[in-house]
Amino acid sequence: MKLQALAMGCSAFVAGFAHAGAQQYEPLAASVRAALHAAVSDRASPEPLFASAEEKADWLAQMSARLAKFMPNERERIEFLKTVRYEATRAGLDTQLVLGLIQVESGFKKYAVSAAGARGYMQVMPFWVKLIGNRDDNLFHLRANLRYGCTILRHYLDIENGDLYRALGRYNGSLGRTEYPNAVRAAWEKRWAYTSRLTPITAQARP
Repeated sequence: MKLQALAMGCSAFVAGFAHAGAQQYEPLAASVRAALHAAVSDRASPEPLFASAEEKADWLAQMSARLAKFMPNERERIEFLKTVRYEATRAGLDTQLVLGLIQVESGFKKYAVSAAGARGYMQVMPFWVKLIGNRDDNLFHLRANLRYGCTILRHYLDIENGDLYRALGRYNGSLGRTEYPNAVRAAWEKRWAYTSRLTPITAQARP
């Protein structure tokens, strides 16, 4: 499916991504809407948690090297990775899974827009802002996009009782088809799987 990658300002270009889709609108119970609204409330993200400073440095170094193909600017990469780590952990998701999903959904294009209107890194549909957010929320904003995306994926996982394939299908609007879940799984395992390079002693949290 073709995506338009909108550069900040007025320039634009078109890039192709095979699996970008769109979440489908489904009526939500008031209690669910309230819980999701609380989950996407836009508070500043603190530093993500790691067992130690050494583990943080190791993870960021490995992920930054892999992300350089998509984001040449190192400062941008580090900010992005810290935010992904924080928002994924906050939602109870595997950070590496979220990186795989972003690769498949938008190719790490901040201003990507799908043919269906899904926006940003995690290709969030605008109806979610009206449904669970605040009207001023900007889905092209790094933290807002990742918070919505992670919250929505967590919601679908809860609906599907932890069935990742079905949750990913809901996220992409392709429930019942295997292409998208398989693509995310492949990206997750082949590019983003993390193996610590630290010794067990080095990796331990310091008191």
